Amino acid sequence: MVNGELVLTQDGPIATLLISNPSKRNAMTAAMWRSLPTLLPPLAADPSVRVLILAGAAGTFCAGADITEAAPLARAGETSLAVEAEQALAAFPKPTIARIEGFCVGGGCQLAVACDLRFAAADSRFGVTPAKLGIVYPPSTTRRLSALIGPSRTKLLLYTADLIDAGAAERMGLVDAVFPAAELASAVHQVASTIASRSQLTLRATKAVLSGSEPPPQDEAELTEGIAAFAARRAPAFRWS
Repeated sequence: MVNGELVLTQDGPIATLLISNPSKRNAMTAAMWRSLPTLLPPLAADPSVRVLILAGAAGTFCAGADITEAAPLARAGETSLAVEAEQALAAFPKPTIARIEGFCVGGGCQLAVACDLRFAAADSRFGVTPAKLGIVYPPSTTRRLSALIGPSRTKLLLYTADLIDAGAAERMGLVDAVFPAAELASAVHQVASTIASRSQLTLRATKAVLSGSEPPPQDEAELTEGIAAFAARRAPAFRWS
């Protein structure tokens, strides 16, 4: 626990990956960056997992990279462990949700942006802070942020390196919704449960198309079941995986 770890749990179809390094506001160590991509392939291959939630321990999402290891990450640029972890998370084929409390800064924001959806507590704070350290933010990471919130707002975050509150993050599109801190976990679980109940074929195809990949073909059994369930006014029993 002193050096931090990533803790993986599963509740039905929902897996949760917890960033845990509380003594450093869940800063990501090199070992944590390195382990993240290794945890994802088994989840991708497991049909019982339908949604992945990324969260932080002890009321904080992630304060970024461990400052004692920031220089090697900066020098590595696009080949850094942080970028490899970000890209692995973005490429994960199932829906991902960042559940954000407390600080979501630097590398923490990098991981949150790599998720499909972001939900935040009202008292959370966000920042992209390489300009405070003289770090060149990785090009692919910068472009991913710009694709989410636009070039002007990306420049604002990178130029100022200031922290913004959850309301500002929601207005600029950095987060999708904001909830009172006490309601965040249940709200995210409800959204994840809803997503898990939908056609996994539709979800996989949607994510593939939006990432520029080829979607899986239409499955006749999935289509037949969906239409039959709608006509019978019952919940569909989708089987595609």
